[in-house]
Amino acid sequence: MGAESDQGTTHIAAIVFDFDYTLADSSPGVVICARHALAELGLPTATAEAIRATIGLSLEASLVALAGKEHAALGSDYRRAFIGKADHVMTDSTTLLPGAREAIETLHRAGVPLAIVTNKLRYRVLEVLRREDLAGTFGTIVGAGDVMGADGETVQKPNPAPLLMAIEVLGAPAKHALYVGDSPTDAETARRAGVRFVATLAGVTPPEAFDAYPVWRTVSIVGELPLLLGLS
Repeated sequence: MGAESDQGTTHIAAIVFDFDYTLADSSPGVVICARHALAELGLPTATAEAIRATIGLSLEASLVALAGKEHAALGSDYRRAFIGKADHVMTDSTTLLPGAREAIETLHRAGVPLAIVTNKLRYRVLEVLRREDLAGTFGTIVGAGDVMGADGETVQKPNPAPLLMAIEVLGAPAKHALYVGDSPTDAETARRAGVRFVATLAGVTPPEAFDAYPVWRTVSIVGELPLLLGLS
């Protein structure tokens, strides 16, 4: 892990979270859906390990990672097949990570504005949060397809626009916000947005993968965040 930065440690005006492998584990459902989509397209299946490594990427990028660049043109078909299966299995196969509920509730009680920015579809995240009675703790959720670029196309992480939109909705300046995530995609998103980044190691990303990014703090699980901020 690279050196952690002490830049701007005195004031936290908002905290934005990634979802998968940060607050929740949806990997069983992702494996099911990815294998289903690959089969629908007549492509070879992938190992569970390879599929878990794509969590956090857009579905189009996941297809390339699993099947190769030569199949990139099938991205829309892969997305359609994946989402169709996910509508039946994803919510029930998604669980909160250890300490996530306690961290969310503690930060919410402390009056810290919270949001989620994810490459997952927003309604899928909301289904899980409503099931867990946590939807009301977040000021906004920005997911796949929620932000349009200047060219009229949707943009996703690592484009910083979704993160900056969430922070704006929370009414906080970017320099006083945190983004908490588990992947280099999250770290790059925070870097481009000029937002301090907290790396959580609860997913499949090894610590050294963050060496190339400015990391403000590192936690093993998101449940450590309130203590790190002096709010527990």
